[in-house]
Amino acid sequence: MSGELAPQEHTVSAAQAGRTLAHVVRELMTELSWNKARELCQRGKVRVNGELVRDAAQRLSEGDQVEVVPNAPRVREHVLDESAVLYFDAQVVVVNKPAGLISVPFNDGDKNTLVDRVRFFLRRKTGQQGADLGVVQRLDKDTTGVMVFTRSLTAKRHLQQQFRVHSIERRYVALVHGALGAEQRFETALIADRGDGLRGSYGHFRRPKGPVPPSAQRAITHLRPLEALRGATLVECRLETGRQHQIRIHLSESGHPLLGESVYIRDYQGPTLPAPRPMLHAQALGFVHPQSGETVRFSEPPPADFAAVLATLR
Repeated sequence: MSGELAPQEHTVSAAQAGRTLAHVVRELMTELSWNKARELCQRGKVRVNGELVRDAAQRLSEGDQVEVVPNAPRVREHVLDESAVLYFDAQVVVVNKPAGLISVPFNDGDKNTLVDRVRFFLRRKTGQQGADLGVVQRLDKDTTGVMVFTRSLTAKRHLQQQFRVHSIERRYVALVHGALGAEQRFETALIADRGDGLRGSYGHFRRPKGPVPPSAQRAITHLRPLEALRGATLVECRLETGRQHQIRIHLSESGHPLLGESVYIRDYQGPTLPAPRPMLHAQALGFVHPQSGETVRFSEPPPADFAAVLATLR
């Protein structure tokens, strides 16, 4: 089927904004059925803004660059692009996580996670079977950027201690709604249910009744505006703590939810700007190496989809 189809490139128009990737692929390849259009996406034949996208249901934004290459090699499961591995040695492995991939399994049956792909990469590189990886941090499925796994129990304990005392450097960049005009520091107590089923800060959604619950988690985020945009702001987020959804929650509670946010945005009353995913990227990670004792730092720019949305807002 695919061998008879010519490659196609297309810029998403205003009229197509909000449509799914499969919808736009089918409009480009008019001879395809819906099932065949979805299959092209799932087989790794479609890129959006230079990034491989296999989610046929992903919504597109005006200006997105869609490239369909029917004869492209099929993407192999569990294979991590070598360029995504920034560094590895006997103690740690540092990777640049792509969007759409969960960091570690959360449920029975979760497969093809980032940790699975890193293990497979290490087996191919080192020849060691059953490569064990320690998990010391996580990024949300649609968050991109730099993260570290450990390769020994000593390294895991070393990194866990650094995370525990907040000596790890963790800097993110984000695209947020509205004008964030000044630096802000947020320190709140995060709870699993703020009163409407969402995680949030105790006392923010509803007036607090009594002291902070013992199960609440202290969360500290520093925000710094980097660039004012049209209806949005490019922001640096620096973490002291690393709680689940911490940045997304604090941005939402500040009145500046992420572009592409689908959960922590129900309280936002302003106009929403389109984005294919939550626009959050872990740009820099610094820590003391568990063996050498030297401070190492890794930094990666945001991926193409982030850059494309940023360009439309300038």
